[in-house]
Amino acid sequence: MLLLLGSFLLLLIIGTPVAVSMAVASLLYLVIYGVAPDIIAAQRMIAGVESFPLIAVPFFILAGNLMNIAGVTGRIYRFALALVGWMKGGLAQVNIIGSVVFSGMSGTALADAAGIGTIEIKAMKDHGYPVEAAVGVTAASATLGPIFPPSLPFVIYGMMANASIGALFMAGIIPGVVMTVLMMVTVYIFARRKGWGSDTPFELKQLLGASLEVLIVLAFPALIYLMILAGLSINIAVLIGLAFLVALDWYYDFSAVMALMTPVLLIGGMTMGWFTPTEAAVAAVLWSLFLGLVRYRTMTLRTLAKASFDTIETTASVLFIVTAASIFAWLLTVSQAAQLFSDFLFGLTDNWWTFLLIVNILLLIVGAFLDTIAAISILVPILMPVAARYGIDPVHLGLVITLNLMIGLLTPPVGMVLFVLSRISKLSVERTTLAILPWMIPLFIALGLITFVPAITLWLPTLLGLIR
Repeated sequence: MLLLLGSFLLLLIIGTPVAVSMAVASLLYLVIYGVAPDIIAAQRMIAGVESFPLIAVPFFILAGNLMNIAGVTGRIYRFALALVGWMKGGLAQVNIIGSVVFSGMSGTALADAAGIGTIEIKAMKDHGYPVEAAVGVTAASATLGPIFPPSLPFVIYGMMANASIGALFMAGIIPGVVMTVLMMVTVYIFARRKGWGSDTPFELKQLLGASLEVLIVLAFPALIYLMILAGLSINIAVLIGLAFLVALDWYYDFSAVMALMTPVLLIGGMTMGWFTPTEAAVAAVLWSLFLGLVRYRTMTLRTLAKASFDTIETTASVLFIVTAASIFAWLLTVSQAAQLFSDFLFGLTDNWWTFLLIVNILLLIVGAFLDTIAAISILVPILMPVAARYGIDPVHLGLVITLNLMIGLLTPPVGMVLFVLSRISKLSVERTTLAILPWMIPLFIALGLITFVPAITLWLPTLLGLIR
């Protein structure tokens, strides 16, 4: 185990990519100790990606890319501006609400930061906000991407932990709301202290218009239910409801009704049994294509090709990490690292609170050095058996792991969101890090609540019968 972990860390220190470091360390372990034939490495790597849930990875990535080129981000921004732009610290509040909506499409923090984050930072700078404030609130709100469904890290975790991806998606909704409220309260406090005012005048017409869009989306499930009570089949009711919604949106040209419908369709489709979470990724792509090609007509063959090639590039890097991590995680299991870690922790404490506190510290450290997908692939096989001994639900553990690793994306030396925002804002990495620090407060409060109050995570999936 020392050879495996030591060679992996050494390769990381000298600048070797994470996936290559895991693959080389694994091969070195196999050659020196001969625990299995060399061909096992290839077999385990192939087995690591031979998984139906992993089909969701390229489709969720493609859906996020298509939403970006369809002009949806601009519409989300205008909707959020009408809804909360009149509040104190208006554009900072807009930043958070925009991320909430966009998270229902992208599933990743990087897509959120690079997509709608680009618009939000520019708008805040143009309205006189310090660039540090714009970067800080954008970084904090980007963590919502993988918490609200759909979520790419949840797909990877569900596969590694053999947990229900549908339950993980539902479990992220209330924690996402808690995080949103905490961030908005933080913006209000900063606005009071720093004298930030509203950025658009309060106009009842605009507020009612934005609120109407929310009500239309929320009324959609009720409309479907009424049609079913009237004797229509679910399929016919949904098709009629969608046709009515599209016609309404086409006539009034709402800012974000169709964008807001994305998470409703995905969650509703999974709840009604129309499709699995994996198939929901395909549904997200089809909806994105409809918006870009039919409703908004903003996609061209050139932009469609660019989105496809970007998806191929991102998917290849993600799945390469998964393949390398699968052999690495298998060897950690073979070397009894999980059992040793479990015995060590039980020697320290038999209290699940203390265990989760240790896990949080470990994950915050690991998240600062490792890519999210690699960290999940490596740590889940080790932590899952230990969590089971403490009676911790796998879905609850999944939320804790994901949020910790999202915070890790904001911290040096390897935080990807940190570097993306540094490039967008043209700040140095050091200044970007300092700008993000105050906005860590609501994230750590949310992390504490989600970690030590399991009901926040488990209530909704239990209510829906997804877990027992």
